[in-house]
Amino acid sequence: MSRGSGKGLSLKDKLDGNELDLSLCDLNEVPVRELAALPKATVLDLSCNNLISLPSDFCSLMHLVKLDLSKNRLQQLPLDFGRLSNLQHLDLLNNRLVTLPVSFAQLKNLKWLDLKDNPLDPVLAKVAGDCLDEKQCKQAAVRVLQHMKAIQSEQDRQRQQKLQAEREMEKKREAEQRAKEAQERELRKREKAEEKERRRREYDAQKAAKQEMEKKTKKETVHTRKPASSSRPPQRPRHKFSWSRLVLRLLLFVLFCILCALAACKLTELQHQPLCVSVNTLYEDVVAALQNHKTLQNMLQHNSK
Repeated sequence: MSRGSGKGLSLKDKLDGNELDLSLCDLNEVPVRELAALPKATVLDLSCNNLISLPSDFCSLMHLVKLDLSKNRLQQLPLDFGRLSNLQHLDLLNNRLVTLPVSFAQLKNLKWLDLKDNPLDPVLAKVAGDCLDEKQCKQAAVRVLQHMKAIQSEQDRQRQQKLQAEREMEKKREAEQRAKEAQERELRKREKAEEKERRRREYDAQKAAKQEMEKKTKKETVHTRKPASSSRPPQRPRHKFSWSRLVLRLLLFVLFCILCALAACKLTELQHQPLCVSVNTLYEDVVAALQNHKTLQNMLQHNSK
Protein backbone atom coordinates (compact mmCIF):
# COMPACT_ATOMS: atom_id res chain seq x y z
CA MET A 1 0.00 0.00 0.00
CA SER A 2 1.11 3.54 -0.70
CA ARG A 3 2.33 5.81 2.02
CA GLY A 4 0.14 8.62 0.74
CA SER A 5 -3.01 6.80 1.74
CA GLY A 6 -1.76 6.00 5.21
CA LYS A 7 -2.84 2.38 4.88
CA GLY A 8 0.72 1.13 4.68
CA LEU A 9 1.50 2.58 8.09
CA SER A 10 1.51 0.43 11.20
CA LEU A 11 -0.74 2.55 13.40
CA LYS A 12 -0.17 0.39 16.42
CA ASP A 13 3.58 1.08 16.17
CA LYS A 14 2.87 4.80 16.31
CA LEU A 15 0.43 4.54 19.21
CA ASP A 16 1.95 5.79 22.47
CA GLY A 17 -0.55 5.30 25.26
CA ASN A 18 -3.59 7.24 24.10
CA GLU A 19 -1.64 9.39 21.62
CA LEU A 20 -1.36 8.56 17.93
CA ASP A 21 1.10 10.66 15.95
CA LEU A 22 0.54 10.62 12.17
CA SER A 23 2.16 13.97 11.47
CA LEU A 24 4.67 14.39 8.66
CA CYS A 25 3.47 11.19 7.00
CA ASP A 26 2.67 12.82 3.65
CA LEU A 27 -0.96 11.72 3.96
CA ASN A 28 -3.45 12.64 1.23
CA GLU A 29 -6.40 11.06 3.04
CA VAL A 30 -7.20 9.93 6.55
CA PRO A 31 -7.19 6.17 7.31
CA VAL A 32 -10.56 6.32 9.07
CA ARG A 33 -11.16 2.55 9.23
CA GLU A 34 -7.79 1.89 10.92
CA LEU A 35 -8.34 4.79 13.32
CA ALA A 36 -11.79 3.48 14.24
CA ALA A 37 -10.09 0.19 15.22
CA LEU A 38 -8.05 2.09 17.82
CA PRO A 39 -10.56 3.64 20.23
CA LYS A 40 -7.77 4.08 22.78
CA ALA A 41 -6.22 6.76 20.55
CA THR A 42 -8.08 9.77 21.95
CA VAL A 43 -5.28 12.14 20.94
CA LEU A 44 -4.66 12.27 17.17
CA ASP A 45 -1.99 14.34 15.42
CA LEU A 46 -2.49 14.70 11.65
CA SER A 47 -0.49 17.92 11.24
CA CYS A 48 1.91 18.65 8.42
CA ASN A 49 0.29 16.42 5.78
CA ASN A 50 -1.37 17.01 2.40
CA LEU A 51 -4.99 16.69 3.50
CA ILE A 52 -7.40 18.72 1.35
CA SER A 53 -10.62 17.41 2.93
CA LEU A 54 -11.83 15.00 5.56
CA PRO A 55 -14.11 12.11 4.61
CA SER A 56 -17.66 12.17 6.00
CA ASP A 57 -17.03 9.01 8.05
CA PHE A 58 -14.22 10.84 9.88
CA CYS A 59 -16.96 12.21 12.14
CA SER A 60 -17.58 8.66 13.40
CA LEU A 61 -14.34 8.91 15.45
CA MET A 62 -16.30 10.16 18.41
CA HIS A 63 -13.66 8.94 20.89
CA LEU A 64 -11.28 11.78 19.90
CA VAL A 65 -10.55 14.31 22.62
CA LYS A 66 -7.63 16.18 21.07
CA LEU A 67 -7.19 16.67 17.32
CA ASP A 68 -4.36 18.44 15.51
CA LEU A 69 -5.05 19.24 11.83
CA SER A 70 -2.67 22.16 11.52
CA LYS A 71 -0.53 22.86 8.47
CA ASN A 72 -2.64 20.97 5.93
CA ARG A 73 -4.63 22.26 2.95
CA LEU A 74 -8.12 21.78 4.33
CA GLN A 75 -10.69 23.95 2.54
CA GLN A 76 -13.69 22.85 4.58
CA LEU A 77 -14.75 20.54 7.37
CA PRO A 78 -17.45 17.87 7.07
CA LEU A 79 -21.00 19.17 7.60
CA ASP A 80 -21.53 16.85 10.58
CA PHE A 81 -18.23 17.73 12.24
CA GLY A 82 -20.25 18.49 15.39
CA ARG A 83 -20.67 14.73 15.95
CA LEU A 84 -17.19 14.75 17.55
CA SER A 85 -18.92 15.64 20.80
CA ASN A 86 -15.99 14.60 23.07
CA LEU A 87 -13.54 16.90 21.33
CA GLN A 88 -11.89 19.39 23.73
CA HIS A 89 -8.79 20.57 21.84
CA LEU A 90 -8.80 21.45 18.11
CA ASP A 91 -5.88 22.88 16.18
CA LEU A 92 -6.71 24.15 12.65
CA LEU A 93 -3.69 26.44 12.25
CA ASN A 94 -2.52 27.27 8.73
CA ASN A 95 -5.19 25.72 6.51
CA ARG A 96 -7.45 27.17 3.82
CA LEU A 97 -10.67 27.36 5.80
CA VAL A 98 -13.12 30.20 5.09
CA THR A 99 -16.10 29.12 7.18
CA LEU A 100 -17.01 26.46 9.69
CA PRO A 101 -19.98 24.08 9.45
CA VAL A 102 -23.03 25.03 11.52
CA SER A 103 -22.78 21.72 13.39
CA PHE A 104 -19.58 23.13 14.93
CA ALA A 105 -21.89 24.64 17.58
CA GLN A 106 -22.53 21.10 18.90
CA LEU A 107 -18.94 20.74 20.15
CA LYS A 108 -20.08 21.53 23.69
CA ASN A 109 -16.86 20.19 25.30
CA LEU A 110 -14.50 22.26 23.14
CA LYS A 111 -12.12 24.24 25.39
CA TRP A 112 -9.25 25.15 23.04
CA LEU A 113 -9.30 26.35 19.42
CA ASP A 114 -6.70 27.77 17.05
CA LEU A 115 -7.88 29.21 13.69
CA LYS A 116 -4.88 31.40 12.89
CA ASP A 117 -3.50 31.65 9.35
CA ASN A 118 -6.76 30.73 7.59
CA PRO A 119 -8.56 32.94 5.01
CA LEU A 120 -11.54 33.16 7.36
CA ASP A 121 -14.68 35.14 6.74
CA PRO A 122 -14.08 38.60 8.30
CA VAL A 123 -16.85 38.17 10.85
CA LEU A 124 -15.59 34.74 11.90
CA ALA A 125 -11.98 35.98 12.00
CA LYS A 126 -12.98 38.86 14.27
CA VAL A 127 -14.89 36.50 16.57
CA ALA A 128 -12.01 33.99 16.74
CA GLY A 129 -9.34 36.61 17.42
CA ASP A 130 -5.71 35.62 18.02
CA CYS A 131 -4.49 32.42 19.59
CA LEU A 132 -1.05 33.46 20.81
CA ASP A 133 -1.25 31.82 24.22
CA GLU A 134 -3.33 29.35 26.15
CA LYS A 135 -5.77 31.96 27.41
CA GLN A 136 -6.50 33.42 23.96
CA CYS A 137 -7.03 29.97 22.46
CA LYS A 138 -9.52 29.11 25.21
CA GLN A 139 -11.34 32.41 24.67
CA ALA A 140 -11.36 31.73 20.93
CA ALA A 141 -13.08 28.39 21.58
CA VAL A 142 -15.76 30.03 23.74
CA ARG A 143 -16.39 32.91 21.33
CA VAL A 144 -16.49 30.74 18.21
CA LEU A 145 -18.90 28.30 19.87
CA GLN A 146 -21.20 31.17 20.85
CA HIS A 147 -20.97 32.60 17.35
CA MET A 148 -21.76 29.26 15.72
CA LYS A 149 -24.64 28.71 18.17
CA ALA A 150 -26.03 32.10 17.17
CA ILE A 151 -25.71 31.15 13.50
CA GLN A 152 -27.34 27.81 14.22
CA SER A 153 -30.18 29.53 16.10
CA GLU A 154 -30.65 31.98 13.25
CA GLN A 155 -30.67 29.16 10.72
CA ASP A 156 -33.09 27.21 12.89
CA ARG A 157 -35.27 30.32 13.12
CA GLN A 158 -35.12 30.81 9.37
CA ARG A 159 -35.82 27.14 8.86
CA GLN A 160 -38.78 27.38 11.21
CA GLN A 161 -39.99 30.47 9.38
CA LYS A 162 -39.57 28.64 6.10
CA LEU A 163 -41.43 25.64 7.46
CA GLN A 164 -44.12 27.94 8.85
CA ALA A 165 -44.34 29.72 5.51
CA GLU A 166 -44.52 26.37 3.73
CA ARG A 167 -47.23 25.19 6.14
CA GLU A 168 -49.16 28.42 5.65
CA MET A 169 -48.70 28.09 1.92
CA GLU A 170 -49.88 24.50 2.14
CA LYS A 171 -52.88 25.60 4.21
CA LYS A 172 -53.55 28.34 1.68
CA ARG A 173 -53.34 25.83 -1.17
CA GLU A 174 -55.61 23.47 0.73
CA ALA A 175 -58.05 26.33 1.41
CA GLU A 176 -57.93 27.32 -2.25
CA GLN A 177 -58.42 23.69 -3.22
CA ARG A 178 -61.37 23.39 -0.85
CA ALA A 179 -62.81 26.65 -2.18
CA LYS A 180 -62.30 25.42 -5.72
CA GLU A 181 -63.94 22.09 -4.90
CA ALA A 182 -66.81 23.90 -3.18
CA GLN A 183 -67.18 26.16 -6.21
CA GLU A 184 -67.16 23.14 -8.50
CA ARG A 185 -69.74 21.41 -6.31
CA GLU A 186 -71.89 24.55 -6.36
CA LEU A 187 -71.49 24.76 -10.13
CA ARG A 188 -72.46 21.10 -10.55
CA LYS A 189 -75.39 21.66 -8.20
CA ARG A 190 -76.52 24.70 -10.20
CA GLU A 191 -76.10 22.85 -13.48
CA LYS A 192 -78.07 19.93 -12.06
CA ALA A 193 -80.83 22.30 -10.92
CA GLU A 194 -80.86 23.99 -14.34
CA GLU A 195 -81.02 20.61 -16.04
CA LYS A 196 -83.87 19.58 -13.77
CA GLU A 197 -85.70 22.85 -14.47
CA ARG A 198 -85.16 22.38 -18.21
CA ARG A 199 -86.51 18.84 -18.06
CA ARG A 200 -89.47 20.06 -16.00
CA ARG A 201 -90.25 22.73 -18.60
CA GLU A 202 -89.97 20.14 -21.34
CA TYR A 203 -92.29 17.87 -19.39
CA ASP A 204 -94.81 20.71 -18.86
CA ALA A 205 -94.58 21.65 -22.53
CA GLN A 206 -95.12 18.04 -23.61
CA LYS A 207 -98.02 17.72 -21.18
CA ALA A 208 -99.57 20.98 -22.43
CA ALA A 209 -99.10 19.88 -26.04
CA LYS A 210 -100.67 16.53 -25.25
CA GLN A 211 -103.63 18.22 -23.56
CA GLU A 212 -103.97 20.62 -26.48
CA MET A 213 -103.89 17.69 -28.89
CA GLU A 214 -106.51 15.84 -26.87
CA LYS A 215 -108.66 18.97 -26.75
CA LYS A 216 -108.27 19.47 -30.50
CA THR A 217 -109.07 15.82 -31.17
CA LYS A 218 -112.14 16.08 -28.95
CA LYS A 219 -113.24 19.25 -30.72
CA GLU A 220 -112.76 17.61 -34.12
CA THR A 221 -114.80 14.65 -32.90
CA VAL A 222 -117.57 17.01 -31.80
CA HIS A 223 -117.43 18.83 -35.14
CA THR A 224 -117.54 15.51 -36.93
CA ARG A 225 -120.65 14.49 -35.01
CA LYS A 226 -122.46 17.84 -35.48
CA PRO A 227 -122.85 17.63 -39.30
CA ALA A 228 -124.34 14.18 -38.89
CA SER A 229 -126.83 15.50 -36.36
CA SER A 230 -127.37 18.76 -38.23
CA SER A 231 -127.90 16.94 -41.50
CA ARG A 232 -130.99 15.30 -40.12
CA PRO A 233 -133.18 18.44 -39.72
CA PRO A 234 -132.85 19.38 -43.38
CA GLN A 235 -134.00 15.88 -44.19
CA ARG A 236 -137.28 16.55 -42.43
CA PRO A 237 -138.26 19.43 -44.71
CA ARG A 238 -137.09 17.28 -47.57
CA HIS A 239 -139.29 14.53 -46.21
CA LYS A 240 -142.19 16.98 -45.82
CA PHE A 241 -141.47 18.41 -49.23
CA SER A 242 -141.64 14.97 -50.78
CA TRP A 243 -144.96 14.32 -49.02
CA SER A 244 -146.37 17.60 -50.34
CA ARG A 245 -145.29 16.66 -53.81
CA LEU A 246 -146.83 13.27 -53.36
CA VAL A 247 -150.09 14.86 -52.19
CA LEU A 248 -149.98 17.28 -55.12
CA ARG A 249 -149.42 14.40 -57.48
CA LEU A 250 -152.29 12.53 -55.92
CA LEU A 251 -154.52 15.59 -56.31
CA LEU A 252 -153.45 16.01 -59.90
CA PHE A 253 -153.99 12.31 -60.44
CA VAL A 254 -157.47 12.56 -58.88
CA LEU A 255 -158.21 15.65 -60.96
CA PHE A 256 -156.95 13.82 -64.02
CA CYS A 257 -159.17 10.87 -63.18
CA ILE A 258 -162.12 13.19 -62.68
CA LEU A 259 -161.41 14.84 -66.03
CA CYS A 260 -161.05 11.44 -67.65
CA ALA A 261 -164.33 10.36 -66.04
CA LEU A 262 -166.03 13.56 -67.26
CA ALA A 263 -164.64 13.02 -70.72
CA ALA A 264 -165.83 9.43 -70.67
CA CYS A 265 -169.24 10.45 -69.42
CA LYS A 266 -169.52 13.25 -71.99
CA LEU A 267 -168.12 11.67 -75.10
CA THR A 268 -168.77 7.97 -74.82
CA GLU A 269 -171.81 5.76 -74.66
CA LEU A 270 -171.46 5.70 -70.87
CA GLN A 271 -173.15 9.12 -70.61
CA HIS A 272 -176.53 7.45 -70.19
CA GLN A 273 -175.33 5.37 -67.25
CA PRO A 274 -176.62 6.48 -63.83
CA LEU A 275 -173.09 7.25 -62.54
CA CYS A 276 -172.24 9.33 -65.57
CA VAL A 277 -175.61 11.13 -65.32
CA SER A 278 -174.73 12.13 -61.76
CA VAL A 279 -171.22 13.17 -62.81
CA ASN A 280 -172.49 15.23 -65.72
CA THR A 281 -175.05 16.94 -63.47
CA LEU A 282 -172.32 17.77 -60.89
CA TYR A 283 -170.02 19.05 -63.63
CA GLU A 284 -172.69 21.33 -65.08
CA ASP A 285 -173.43 22.73 -61.61
CA VAL A 286 -169.75 23.49 -60.99
CA VAL A 287 -169.34 25.06 -64.40
CA ALA A 288 -172.38 27.20 -63.84
CA ALA A 289 -171.00 28.37 -60.49
CA LEU A 290 -167.63 29.27 -61.94
CA GLN A 291 -168.62 30.52 -65.37
CA ASN A 292 -167.76 34.14 -64.45
CA HIS A 293 -164.08 33.30 -63.98
CA LYS A 294 -162.59 33.63 -67.43
CA THR A 295 -159.28 31.92 -66.72
CA LEU A 296 -160.96 28.85 -65.27
CA GLN A 297 -163.51 28.92 -68.07
CA ASN A 298 -160.77 28.98 -70.66
CA MET A 299 -158.99 26.13 -68.93
CA LEU A 300 -162.21 24.12 -68.78
CA GLN A 301 -162.79 24.79 -72.44
CA HIS A 302 -159.25 23.67 -73.20
CA ASN A 303 -159.78 20.54 -71.15
CA SER A 304 -163.08 19.83 -72.83
CA LYS A 305 -161.40 20.02 -76.18
